Amino acid sequence: MNYEGARGLEFGGGNIEIDPSVAKVLPHGCRVVSTDGHGVSFRANTGRIDVELADGTSRAYFIKIESKNVGKNMLHSEFESMTAIYQLVPDFAPKPIAWGTYETIPDTHFFLSEFRGMLLDMPDADQFAARLSALHQNSRSPNGKFGFHVITHAGNLPQYTGWEDSWETFFAKSLKQALDLEVKAKGHDPEFDTLIPAIFNKVIPRLLRPLESDGRSIKPSLVHGDLWFANSGVESENGKPLVFDACCFYAHNEYEFGQWRPVCNRFGDEYVAAYHTYTPKSSPEEDFDGRVDLYKLRFNTHVSALFYDNPTLREQMLGDMRDLVARYG
Repeated sequence: MNYEGARGLEFGGGNIEIDPSVAKVLPHGCRVVSTDGHGVSFRANTGRIDVELADGTSRAYFIKIESKNVGKNMLHSEFESMTAIYQLVPDFAPKPIAWGTYETIPDTHFFLSEFRGMLLDMPDADQFAARLSALHQNSRSPNGKFGFHVITHAGNLPQYTGWEDSWETFFAKSLKQALDLEVKAKGHDPEFDTLIPAIFNKVIPRLLRPLESDGRSIKPSLVHGDLWFANSGVESENGKPLVFDACCFYAHNEYEFGQWRPVCNRFGDEYVAAYHTYTPKSSPEEDFDGRVDLYKLRFNTHVSALFYDNPTLREQMLGDMRDLVARYG
C-alpha cells in the first residue's frame, strides 16, 4: 500500500476536518458536513466528502489519498487519464476535479472527483460497448502518434507512454518495460532465453506488422489502459455504465480487450460482440484472436510484476508466451 496515514484527517468517525489543499478546490463557500471511508483500493486510502453548498444544496466528492513520490505520480497520471476520458465521453466517467499535495502532511497527495454511487452489478453489454466504442472512435492523438503526454501507472508501476509513430514499435517497448519490471521483481527464468527472443523477433512482427502494412493503418485511440471489471461500475441512480481508475494512452483500440482475456476477467464474449456492432475488427480480421492474446501477455506480465510474491502469475505469463510462440513463432 502506498498510503502511510493522515493523522487528524482520516475519513469517518465524525471527523469533518480536511486538508487546506483539498478545501481550496471545493466550491467556494461550501461547508463540510461529513467524511467517510468509501470503496476498496489495493494501494490507497479512499473516501467520500459530503458538503453543503452556499445555497444550501448538497454535493458529494470522492477522494483518494496516497503517499510518497510514487503516490504523487500515480494520482497525477490518474487525473490526466480520467480528464481525457471525461472530456470525450462525460457520461462514462465521474468528473475529475483536481489532484495535489496536502499542505499539512508532507509527501501526502490526493485525487478528487465528483462522487457517483455505484452498484456491484456488471454493466449492460450494449450500453458499455457503445460508450467504450465512442471513447475509442472520438479520440484523436494530439500529434497523431501512439503514447501519452505523461507517464501513467497501472497499480504502483509505470508503463511505457513515449510517443511512437508505429504501433508495433510502441507495443514492443511497452512489453519490454513490463518484462524488465517483472524480471526485477521475480528474477530470471531459463525459459526466457528462448521465449522472449521469439516473442519480439517473430510473434510481434507476425501479429502487429500487418496492421500497418500493405496499405493498412490504425488510428491511435485513447484507451482506458486497465479496463478489468473492477474498474467499471453501474451508476446507482440511472443504471448506466461508468469507468474509473484509468491509466490511459493512445493505442490500438483492440489493446483494451487484452485485459478481458486473463482468468480474473468478467467481461465475457457478449461484451466483445456488442463492441463489434459499433466498431469492426481491425484488418486482417483473422488475426484478431492472436492480437488480443498478445495484448493479454502484456497485461499478465505487468500484473506479475505488481504482485511480486505470487508465483502463479509468473507461470500464467509463461503460459501466454509458450502459447503465442507455438502458434506464431
